[in-house]
Amino acid sequence: MDKINLHAAAREGTLSQLPGETLTGEQLTKPNSSGNTALHIAAKYGSLNQVPAILLTGENLLRKNDAGYTPLHLAARSGFLDQVPAAFLTRENLLLRSNSGYTPLHQAAAGGALNQVPAALLTAELVLTKTDHGNNLLHVAAEAGSLDRFPVQLITREAILAPNISGETVLHVAALNGHLDQIPAALLTAEALLAKTANHDTCLHAAAIAGHLDQIPPQFLTHDNLVMPSKSGHTPIHAAAESGNIGQIPADRLTVDLLISRNDFGDTPLHAAAVEGHLREIPREFLNRATLLIRNYNGGTPIGAAIRHGHTDQLPEEFVPKPPTVIQKFLYRIGATRPPYA
Repeated sequence: MDKINLHAAAREGTLSQLPGETLTGEQLTKPNSSGNTALHIAAKYGSLNQVPAILLTGENLLRKNDAGYTPLHLAARSGFLDQVPAAFLTRENLLLRSNSGYTPLHQAAAGGALNQVPAALLTAELVLTKTDHGNNLLHVAAEAGSLDRFPVQLITREAILAPNISGETVLHVAALNGHLDQIPAALLTAEALLAKTANHDTCLHAAAIAGHLDQIPPQFLTHDNLVMPSKSGHTPIHAAAESGNIGQIPADRLTVDLLISRNDFGDTPLHAAAVEGHLREIPREFLNRATLLIRNYNGGTPIGAAIRHGHTDQLPEEFVPKPPTVIQKFLYRIGATRPPYA
């Protein structure tokens, strides 16, 4: 008989079709090159219910792979905790940490499977359990987009404002990943949205960078909030221009003052849009001689940035420079003068 691949059978859900003598504890717990056993694979792909119950022991279900993940972790992440015998869904087992500090509870939160955890175990204290990066259960749910399957009574002000080691709150993570719409509206306050990371980034910075400013309640998209600098001088309006998401700012909030505000290098959002090729996102009425010729602290203009980075076609026709004459090229070369839009 050909050698039976238990890992493949566990992945394909065909363990129940194998001869009973092949499903032994020794075979099911034999690790592959990553330390995964067939039980790890079965837990991940929902085949634990095809494993003889006598083999679903604490020793087998809590056996770690090379990354420190157990079959319990993988079942939690994939939403198959309901295939784990209830006797093993204890506080101690659900708080077992991987090499990076992830517990089965974190995995269940990410996979939207907290409903498979005994309700009595889910407390506000457990929600604040952190990984080695300081992420609590809500942080991982915010990244995975499973906040809408999180027990709503556990989404509290304290939990969403708890920072990880970088100072990111749950709202920062949700804003960056486009899941702010899964946060109860009552918790989207100025205090929460303007909380700063270690680098002084707010949720507006995160949303602008990732293209999710449309999930920020419009009342918070004020001039002062949009020009709030991080430690490096980066502002939400600069981030929106750089990422091509100026259009997510309500038209009645987008002013020329915003578009010519400066970061620590003197660059305006127009410089950022020109560099990254997003000048077309800027309403045409804001593109004029005064705004396109504004210079940063090194003397560079948005027009010069667009030309230099290959985005000349995004300039209004009247600002597209004519090719220099032979004399002009010579003067530029010897430094006697410089291109008008440099």
